[in-house]
Amino acid sequence: MKKIFISLLILLSGTNLFAQKLERIEPMFWFTGMHNPKLQLLVHGENIAKSTVTLTYPGIKLVKVNQVENPNYLFLDLQLSATAKAGKFPIDFSVNGKKIFSYTYELKTRDKNAGRIQGVTQKDFIYLLMPDRFSNGDKSNDVVQGLTETALNRDSMYYRHGGDIQGVINHLDYLKDLGITTIWMTPEVENDMQQASYHGYAVTDHYKIDPRYGTNELYKKYVEAAHAKGMKVIKDIVHNHIGTNHWFFKDLPMKNWVHQWPKYTQTSYRDQAVMDTHASAADRKKMLDGWFVPSMPDLNQNNPYVQNYLTQNHIWWIEYAGIDGLRLDTYPYNDPAYMADWAIKLKAEFPNLSVFGETFVHGVANQAYFTEGNTVNRGFDTHLPGITDMAVKEGIYEALNGKNGWTDGINRLYDVVAHDFLYKDPTKNCIALDNHDMSRFYSVVNEDFDKYKMGMAILLTMRGIPQMYYGTEILMKNFSDPDGLVRSDFPGGWDGDKKDKFIADGRTNKENEAFNFVKTLANYRKKSASLQTGKLMQFVPEDDIYVYFRYNTTAKGTVMVIVNNAEKEKTLNTDRFAERTLGITTAKNVISGESISFKEIKVPAKTTLVLELN
Repeated sequence: MKKIFISLLILLSGTNLFAQKLERIEPMFWFTGMHNPKLQLLVHGENIAKSTVTLTYPGIKLVKVNQVENPNYLFLDLQLSATAKAGKFPIDFSVNGKKIFSYTYELKTRDKNAGRIQGVTQKDFIYLLMPDRFSNGDKSNDVVQGLTETALNRDSMYYRHGGDIQGVINHLDYLKDLGITTIWMTPEVENDMQQASYHGYAVTDHYKIDPRYGTNELYKKYVEAAHAKGMKVIKDIVHNHIGTNHWFFKDLPMKNWVHQWPKYTQTSYRDQAVMDTHASAADRKKMLDGWFVPSMPDLNQNNPYVQNYLTQNHIWWIEYAGIDGLRLDTYPYNDPAYMADWAIKLKAEFPNLSVFGETFVHGVANQAYFTEGNTVNRGFDTHLPGITDMAVKEGIYEALNGKNGWTDGINRLYDVVAHDFLYKDPTKNCIALDNHDMSRFYSVVNEDFDKYKMGMAILLTMRGIPQMYYGTEILMKNFSDPDGLVRSDFPGGWDGDKKDKFIADGRTNKENEAFNFVKTLANYRKKSASLQTGKLMQFVPEDDIYVYFRYNTTAKGTVMVIVNNAEKEKTLNTDRFAERTLGITTAKNVISGESISFKEIKVPAKTTLVLELN
């Protein structure tokens, strides 16, 4: 990241001396041809507000210089003409008519190359990983002197382990072979915090990749390398909060840059207070404005300077690196009006960009409340295309672990999917079985391998965008409480690891069976138009069997999914499904490749059959 440190003593009057220092300007550079002609530069430096600012460049107008409470800040409002060309120009800072320093600002040509900012759809399969825990590709950045935390201890879940962006680049072929089409890393930006700085959600510099992961240039190289192999990239961003060591929290531009309380107040985590028509204003304020945890100050998104800063930062990263999609952390805790405006502004710049928000809430209606349209009588459009579909996850778990009843067991999953009428487009939801905040899927099903295969088959054939947490393909396990072992290292990602599970020889027979099961289904998805773009039709479960279809206009190529969660084999007569199977006489088992007679299908106990109709 570009920084200028210039210290001078300026004679202001008589014998009074005034010290000035320019620390940073953000965004450090910008791009030509953006949809929004407005750009607001944050300028930070000791007593910088005492300066007069001038610039001269064709197509750029300095509209206003905004002073705020803190004299160490200026906010420069620029207007960029559509005719402005790429190039460099000085921004001059003067006191009493005397120039004391300049910042060379640059407009870069917007990158119009094909293959950038493609968007992520249900054609894709997302692989979520924590970069600190996946693979150490560059030992030289394991410990970075000058940062607050320099401990490196792989025996603890709460210290850094040394994984980095280069480690991910080194294993792109592994992910491609597995059938992954999209990679989502937990936030890579700097988290210069005293402890547990590895997770990425306590940002301390919005414009800088954490040096323990690499550099901005390496991150861009990672995106380009993924694109070159036919894969996409999702960036995980946080609107709601920052880390207490963030450089601008240590020197707040204004008091209301973050939400202030008479004494520390934590959010209630009660999303209902946002949507409840009977809610008190106090409950709503506590939910939205309370801090997530003491180490994560809550940004005030009603502040227009905060709004500009966040929106421009996200636009900058997308254009700079060519990112395909965004995952929005802690979405329900953000200011609703700002988030809608944010979504409109990003869509205007990047029409193909995909966005989904983390909604760690309970119930389909609670999730749908945050999605685009006005399908649940919210009163305004959030413009949020999709969410993390926790309701589907809970439905799958109940189908696998529960006892079948009118609304329990397999019927729970059917009921959840039946509520898709609450969404404008449920295919834009991200569906998953676990993530970095949850107990791992294999442990939740009690390490029952049959249930594991059942769940993975549902995940990879259900509507929406499937996401898998790193290591699920090799049966990594453990629970989120009490020890956080769900964030363990991927075996083989570090020199000296006893087992290298990136290769078949390093995996056990069962791990290879799991890997190949996922690989077969994931790579089948790449060729199946029905799974990539097809509609979904489900049938009411009968006799412990749940059946749904993914289909397009013709029966050929239709995918039929049969879930038998009973403890015994069942025989399914297919006459009931004639509206989706007319003319079909045979089907192919996608996993085994065998052709089966279609009239009556034997479904083994605790099995999800995935059939392609011929």
